[in-house]
Amino acid sequence: MTVDGVGDIQPPRKLFDTLLVLDFGSQYSHLITRRLRDLNIYSELRPCTQEISKLDYRPKGVILSGGPYSVYDSGAPHVDPAVFDLDIPVLGICYGLQEIAWQQNEKIVLAGEKREYGHAKIAFERKGADSSRVNDLFQDVGDGIDVWMSHGDKLTQLPESFSTIAKTSNAPFAGIAHDSKPFYGIQFHPEVSHTSQGTRILENFAVRICKAGQDWTMEDFKEKEISRVQALVGAKGQVIGAVSGGVDSTVAAKLMHEAIGDRFHAVLVDNGLLRQDEVQTVHQTLTKYLGINLTVIDASEKFLADLKGVSEPEQKRKIIGRNFIEVFQKTADEIKAAAAGSPTSGKIEWLLQGTLYPDVIESIAFRGPSQTIKTHHNVGGLPADMDLQLIEPLRELFKDEVRILGTTLGIPPELVWRHPFPGPGIAIRILGEVTPSQVEIARKADHIFIEEIIRAGLYRDISQAFAALLPVKAVGVMGDKRVHEQVIALRAVDTTDFMTADWYPFDGHFLKRVSSRIVNEVCGVCRVVYDIAMSGTSSVGGRGVYEAGDQRNVKQSEINEAERYKEGQPNSHLANDSKDERSIANKLAREEKAKNHGNEPSKGAKIDAELQQEEEELLKKKGAK
Repeated sequence: MTVDGVGDIQPPRKLFDTLLVLDFGSQYSHLITRRLRDLNIYSELRPCTQEISKLDYRPKGVILSGGPYSVYDSGAPHVDPAVFDLDIPVLGICYGLQEIAWQQNEKIVLAGEKREYGHAKIAFERKGADSSRVNDLFQDVGDGIDVWMSHGDKLTQLPESFSTIAKTSNAPFAGIAHDSKPFYGIQFHPEVSHTSQGTRILENFAVRICKAGQDWTMEDFKEKEISRVQALVGAKGQVIGAVSGGVDSTVAAKLMHEAIGDRFHAVLVDNGLLRQDEVQTVHQTLTKYLGINLTVIDASEKFLADLKGVSEPEQKRKIIGRNFIEVFQKTADEIKAAAAGSPTSGKIEWLLQGTLYPDVIESIAFRGPSQTIKTHHNVGGLPADMDLQLIEPLRELFKDEVRILGTTLGIPPELVWRHPFPGPGIAIRILGEVTPSQVEIARKADHIFIEEIIRAGLYRDISQAFAALLPVKAVGVMGDKRVHEQVIALRAVDTTDFMTADWYPFDGHFLKRVSSRIVNEVCGVCRVVYDIAMSGTSSVGGRGVYEAGDQRNVKQSEINEAERYKEGQPNSHLANDSKDERSIANKLAREEKAKNHGNEPSKGAKIDAELQQEEEELLKKKGAK
């Protein structure tokens, strides 16, 4: 179970002025929360279906997000009308504006004759001095700005008791405000960077209109969270938790150590799939520099043995996950038995987990009545027989907030800014069977890539970078000798929230240097490629790209793309399906035509066949020995 608030122990929403963002399924919803956090205002995201009567706190204000739906359609999501009876400010963004209008009059929101997607010029309409409250939303913003639009529906007339405060050439009611109540609606998206002064508009709503305090800082959070942990665990309670050397588990472990000292037991499971020299580095860092009580378990032989012959990505994950739980639980039982005899400590009842707020958002985000909400692997996942309660000190934080918290805890910058590493390790960066030799190839290539990024002074500019081993071979010439060896794919992305990302634009000289080193220093590799897929077609960590067999990622990507399509945004792969099918059909037709005409194999094909034959003969000789 996850403990949120017990007795006097309160979650952040009860300790800080909080703005509630109700999510109608927009791809931008999380950005609203992010922008408010950047302003030192605590905010949380909940699905638009939230029943207001079930809120356990009173927000300072509510923001209704955009969404891919039409408010007038049957089955379209609608906010609980009670939100308008809370006597607090409400801001509707895009779909949220239309929802406010629809709640007043269901007949005034219709499909527009012209859709409005992308950049637009918006003009503000100021009211007289006696209507200063109506003007507050656009205070100090100017008379007009460039904004980002994403809508096909629009208001045909003003709701009763509302005034127009902004308009575009296509949308005469692009901004509305109630004449006496603090209700506002804007058709554009202030949360995206394409809208100039967008953050100022959100700040005007949160601070000027909602009167929210800007007291959400990691220094303040640290003190409150340490007190919360101490109250939860008690004077003798003990906590166990897995660490990996990544920023999330390191910050969580350090926070736990600050709260309860050696009553926190960190466990590092060496699954044989970690980064180069990872075990030694993590052990030294956590014990020597951070003073954390650490147990290291070498289970690499067990993990690699169970992965033998397995190529399907989801099966790999299940094997690694199952083995991890078995090893961790056995170790936990041993530590619990030893701790039980301590005269100053109680038994271990708590499990530390490094859940972050994006994990929570992914699990609660509104996806519509016909779509299953995806449960994230970090949220609420405990074996039933483990008999431990979850403690998640980072659950309310975005990744950049975790880094700031780590800095306030005194964790060295090289650890705080370390790139994320997946739980299943290098196994999901190897397409095909995971063997010790394949792991070594991927590990060495990855180490060289990161080493060169650091040397070039680019590490802090990049959010995540890694090397993946592809299940293909290429022909090359090395030292006057023809070779037929494997291909490494490099991936580097830039992101602020690890929910959306873009590939990093290295210059050619850098890529040439990295490629040269990998080909020369990593045996078994003769070619290096750089992946420039956008985040719409691949996950931030590369799972969508490098786990071709993982259907969950494909389905989630299709859901995200469908939502982008509904909101009028560029669609990265669904719109190209027919083109891809035509390409495949043309390829098959060409191959059939070549076969029917008796075309000779190409020179490259001949070389590939010869090398394959040589390789097979070599393997037979080795087997005979």
